[in-house]
Amino acid sequence: MGLQDKNKGDCVLLAIILFIIVLVLVIVQPRGLSIGYSAAGGAIIALLLGLVSIANVVEVVDIVWDATLTFVALILISMVLDRIGFFEWAALSMSHLAKDSGYKLFIWIGLLGAVVAMFFANDGAALILTPLVYEQTRILKLSPKATLAFIMTSGFIADTTSVPLVISNLVNIVSADYFHLGFLSYLVHMVPVDLVALSASLVALFIYYHKHIPVHIDTSALPDPKSRIKDVRVFRLAWIILPLLLSGYFLSQFLHWPVSIFTMAAVAVLLAGAAQSPYISSLKLIKEAPWKIVVFSIGMYIVVFGLRNQGLTAILGHQFHQLSVGGTLTAAVGTGFIAALLSSVMNNMPTVLIDALAIHHAHLSAVMTHLMAYANVIGSDLGPKLTPIGSLATLLWLHVLEQRQVRISYLYYMKVGFLLTIPVLLTTLVALAIWTGVIGA
Repeated sequence: MGLQDKNKGDCVLLAIILFIIVLVLVIVQPRGLSIGYSAAGGAIIALLLGLVSIANVVEVVDIVWDATLTFVALILISMVLDRIGFFEWAALSMSHLAKDSGYKLFIWIGLLGAVVAMFFANDGAALILTPLVYEQTRILKLSPKATLAFIMTSGFIADTTSVPLVISNLVNIVSADYFHLGFLSYLVHMVPVDLVALSASLVALFIYYHKHIPVHIDTSALPDPKSRIKDVRVFRLAWIILPLLLSGYFLSQFLHWPVSIFTMAAVAVLLAGAAQSPYISSLKLIKEAPWKIVVFSIGMYIVVFGLRNQGLTAILGHQFHQLSVGGTLTAAVGTGFIAALLSSVMNNMPTVLIDALAIHHAHLSAVMTHLMAYANVIGSDLGPKLTPIGSLATLLWLHVLEQRQVRISYLYYMKVGFLLTIPVLLTTLVALAIWTGVIGA
């Protein structure tokens, strides 16, 4: 008996079980089984079981190709800049601006994390800056509690401030592509909201950790930032390419071109310019790029489409429709918290698409659809801070810290995550609702 003859309940159960199995494998990552293999295997099984069709596969590829290529290109740019000391120069420059004040150092580290997350995505900010922050705390001979405060700040800020630009987070790109949100339109809606998220994050973190942050530090022990620039020529080239890349992002909305075209072009020029650098092997960097994210995105979203085809996103869509009846504030806060809670238990990558499909199914007005799309992004960006499994970047971040003998237990992470994320998320969503009312779109 084929799947066509099975009752609807069996199909729904199969789709849910397959999704859970794939999700567990992605999070746990058994030895030798990467996230790409797990998601791809789930997609093939969904196709064989008839939960999805070839047309669904084509639709998924159309949704995620721009996002994943942009993400890979941004990581490549980050890797090049990291190799030549760009981020270490930036981190040391910020630290010297603190001028022996622990409180100022806390603020500058937070601001640097926000800027890096804005232009190089949250993964780059968390995974590149955190080791640099850790090394600086060692040089400054800070206590373990002070070190933990600065490390948690860099990791927390990387995610909570990854909403301002389309390219600041992989889920941003997926959502922007799905709802056809142009780069400039997205920026107008989200940059003011991101400033609120940054302010709320710094306040929440300072309230929680201020007892452990030293009032005075001796920044004279830190090396000169310029001494960490390994290749001045590539460093200068980066300052030419990055503004041009930002200009390309703005042009993308008017030309109706995918942002990945500009990001891939920028990384190509940067790699070409760095070809003679003794610190960079272009071929090695390309091999080390997170290509498995491309496979993971396509595979995971095909599995998600299996849930949609069985009507599960329609149920969520009904809840979103009910929230829209309550008005702008209810819609923004409700949608954002649903996205956050789902992200915290099943990862933000599948969450953002599940919610996007549900919002689309709710058949709302254009203004309400876009409001919920932005709220979904905020919830999917901030929600992963509630649990260690909320995003793959967090799991990798914890692994990077453990390699440096800094062990953060899941219980401690969740305690801090709940205490800090809930007020920051609420404040950010309220700001979105207010700002949407001000600009009227």
